[in-house]
Amino acid sequence: MASFTGKVFILGDDIDTDIIIPTEYLALKTIEDMRPYGFYPLRPELPSLIKPGDIIVAGNNFGCGSSREQAPEVIKALGVSCVIAKSFARIFYRNSINNGLLLIENSDIQDKIKEGDELTVNPGQDLVLNGESYKIGSLPENLMDILKEGGLVNAMKKRNGVI
Repeated sequence: MASFTGKVFILGDDIDTDIIIPTEYLALKTIEDMRPYGFYPLRPELPSLIKPGDIIVAGNNFGCGSSREQAPEVIKALGVSCVIAKSFARIFYRNSINNGLLLIENSDIQDKIKEGDELTVNPGQDLVLNGESYKIGSLPENLMDILKEGGLVNAMKKRNGVI
């Protein structure tokens, strides 16, 4: 997975799936219809500010709450290239990988970064902020394959010769 740079949006701890995409918007027909309501209870303006390639940096327990797949799908639809948090709810973590959204656990960057900063992500290596490097772990090869293909369905289609 190639390196990328994006503008950072800062969120706090315990960002649950009801904040990512509130229940009342789950009845909309498509993820694209839901996109304008991403993070609505917390920051209604956020969907209009995020541009393709931007990055969310958060605290502990990102993605807690219900296991709705629409949460990572909405984040991806907003154009977010990755979410960096101190920790993730486990089911959200796997739902995100399965939907092709890169998540990075790191607890060093949150105290150094401010909203609007540009951050370079070198997946499996480090995060670079203002010339300073912060090491990050790498994902297992099978999860990287899923991310590279844009999600589990595409990865399985490729593996099975369907695409």
